Amino acid sequence: MKKSVFTLVFLLALVACKNNTKATAESNDKENTEIKYPSDVISFMDEFKILLGDGTHNDSLVGYAKDDFFYVENDGSSDWVVYKTPNSGITSRTSSNTRTELGQKAHWIPEVGGKLTGTLKVMHVSTTGDATWASSFSTVIGQIHSDEGHENEPLKIYYKKFPGHKKGSVFWNYEINTQGDNIGRFDYSTAVWGYNFSDVGVSANEYPAEPEDGITLDEEFSYEVNVYEGVMYLTFTSEGHETKHFVKSLIRSEFAKREDIPEQVLKVYANREKGGGVEREIAYAGEKNYFKQGCYNQANAKSTNSKVYGGDIAKQYANGSYAEVWFKEATVGAGTKPTE
Repeated sequence: MKKSVFTLVFLLALVACKNNTKATAESNDKENTEIKYPSDVISFMDEFKILLGDGTHNDSLVGYAKDDFFYVENDGSSDWVVYKTPNSGITSRTSSNTRTELGQKAHWIPEVGGKLTGTLKVMHVSTTGDATWASSFSTVIGQIHSDEGHENEPLKIYYKKFPGHKKGSVFWNYEINTQGDNIGRFDYSTAVWGYNFSDVGVSANEYPAEPEDGITLDEEFSYEVNVYEGVMYLTFTSEGHETKHFVKSLIRSEFAKREDIPEQVLKVYANREKGGGVEREIAYAGEKNYFKQGCYNQANAKSTNSKVYGGDIAKQYANGSYAEVWFKEATVGAGTKPTE
């Protein structure tokens, strides 16, 4: 009798153990398959809205994702927020280029300032385009955008890689805030690693030599944009590369006289009637600005002669006509006094 009772107790315990194991496994499977949102990876999403490469937009990004445009991937060690956009889609009213890009809800003037940081890797840029056009094969990964006046961009941070090259370039552009009704758009470009905006091919399919100090696709790097009391302080870091620092006033122009316009600007915009327009002396002083971050694809069918497959997004993705950027970390906040 005692043996039978013992056997029964043992069998009941065994069943309970199996049930607990099954429940634990099911719980683990649920956790492993649980959807992660970009806001789970980067916490500032409540301070931004987004425009996606298919023309849709959303002002509430907490718990939001969209397949093929804005979602989370894990590379085996970290979660990353993916921003992906085709060469052709529905764009904003001020641009011919598609984007899957955040726009900061808060606005600030340069005298008040702000700070944006990002740690990222570019996974893909368009593989088609005309090498003589400065925007070909590139995407913008961070911006300061003005919301007044000509709605220009005091800062655009680019990644660009020519087809066939392993290494690409990181550079930043400052858009000259032209005075009066002269609304031509003129960027002055500064190289971080590799080339700047003005380094182009000698023909549509002939490229410059590969940059020795460039950044490869899938190579991690970081930037910090710190605007403090009207001055922009930029820092770029990447393991194995020299850390770069830059300083640029946003409230006092370097380009207020015709003789101050850099030769680079005259060269890049030589075909524009108003090329080299002078900047107002106070540059962007008093203008409302905001940060943008993500993937602002610079390839399109019109200005860079990039393939778009009739605007079919699936075909563009399948044939390399897109840009894709992954961010692991990012912050936004008030500008801070730079360290000496």
